[in-house]
Amino acid sequence: MLGSKKSVATLHDHHEDRKLRPSLSWPHLVAMGVGAIVGTGIYTLIGVGAGLAGPAVILSFAIAGAVCACAALCYAELATALPASGSAYTYSYVAMGETIAWIIGWSLVLEYSVACAAVATGWSGYAAGLLAQVGMTIPEVWLHGPHAGGILNVPAVVISLAVTGLLVMGTRESATVNLALVVVKIVALALFIGLAIFAFRGENFSPFMPFGFGNPLDFSTDADGKRYGVMAAAAIIFFAFYGFDAVSTSAEEAKNPGRDLTIGILGSMALCTLIYMGVAAAAIGAWPYAEMAASDRPLAFILESLGHPLAASLIAGAAIVALPTVIMVMMYGQTRVFFVMSRDGLLPHGLSRVNPKTGVPTTVTLIIGGFIALVSGLFELGDIASVANAGTLAAFIAVAAALMILRKTHPELPRVFRCPAPNIIAPLAIIGCLYLFVSLKLMTIAVFFGWNVLGLAIYLLYGRAHSHVRTKG
Repeated sequence: MLGSKKSVATLHDHHEDRKLRPSLSWPHLVAMGVGAIVGTGIYTLIGVGAGLAGPAVILSFAIAGAVCACAALCYAELATALPASGSAYTYSYVAMGETIAWIIGWSLVLEYSVACAAVATGWSGYAAGLLAQVGMTIPEVWLHGPHAGGILNVPAVVISLAVTGLLVMGTRESATVNLALVVVKIVALALFIGLAIFAFRGENFSPFMPFGFGNPLDFSTDADGKRYGVMAAAAIIFFAFYGFDAVSTSAEEAKNPGRDLTIGILGSMALCTLIYMGVAAAAIGAWPYAEMAASDRPLAFILESLGHPLAASLIAGAAIVALPTVIMVMMYGQTRVFFVMSRDGLLPHGLSRVNPKTGVPTTVTLIIGGFIALVSGLFELGDIASVANAGTLAAFIAVAAALMILRKTHPELPRVFRCPAPNIIAPLAIIGCLYLFVSLKLMTIAVFFGWNVLGLAIYLLYGRAHSHVRTKG
């Protein structure tokens, strides 16, 4: 019922024009992880989370980070044991079979593609604010999609297409640009903490938990069904932590997968957790959370309110420069997942052809870039982020399950990194992800399942009949 499993022996058995070129070392992969993780989540979603949980949003960051840490340990083992592109899709294919692999691969569209669109809309808010400061005001109808009373979010479309063009140029080239921009991003956040800490006021943390902790059976809600509480915020803020999994999609392009993937996944996760906790504490302590939550550029808003207009402009400028790193890494991850699904025959085979000059799957990159541009132009940040979270949580659950299964079925695999206490860490990752999943808005959950019903229909009509594992097995 779950379909054929992919053999470990065939993971690297591909024609030359469908192989990716090893060109990345561990600094590129750490920067890739940081570039994907530190982005809209801290520049914009910190305000959304504060509006849902109040000062206790710091707990929301800690909970989301703990769940992601468990998942990161599972990813690190599987990425080094199965160093092939495809990430959770490939691990599921080997451990659980084709049907589950398809569901996870299809869910990854919600993680990577939709996350890219969410970041693009967040970038648009910062870009418009900075342009307005220099007298170049963009009409509101060109800053929002139809759901928010506008026509099209033009800046979001432009940045999506620009990143697509950069990825088409080549993997190492785009990774080098990402590395440089990540440095800009970290320096900007350090500047924010350095200035905000001097305005720290303990009373801003009282009441600490105005909307309660929250659980899936007892959330505070408004008239639109929006959920409040620490867990409701954690389910959204979770978007701020994932991205390390995109590093695992680069397995075939890493020069030394065993070493580089371990450092890239775990190193980026640890570094980003420290950055997030520092920024969240400084932001809440410097300004009342309710006012911060009302801004679509909360960090810049806080600095402006504290009388640091130049620093606010620098933060906004850094966001404009650095947020595209998130789009770049997430888009990169999605193209690699689609590339592998195509190479396996589950999607049209032409999508897995690699450009011999750049080593990039150009066709699939252009298609995904166009899709991301469309979504970012039409939808708003909050809705997009929550839908992206649903796909990510499904992938994390699958990876944790695959870890436990492969420990039993393939104990001989060379595991450069071994997840500590796998019978504790993997179940914790699954339980934590399930808890966050049911903490999402009911509409988000419904969209997730509706998306996968559509995906299964495509699989049954096309993918199942063209699967290379089935036709060659």
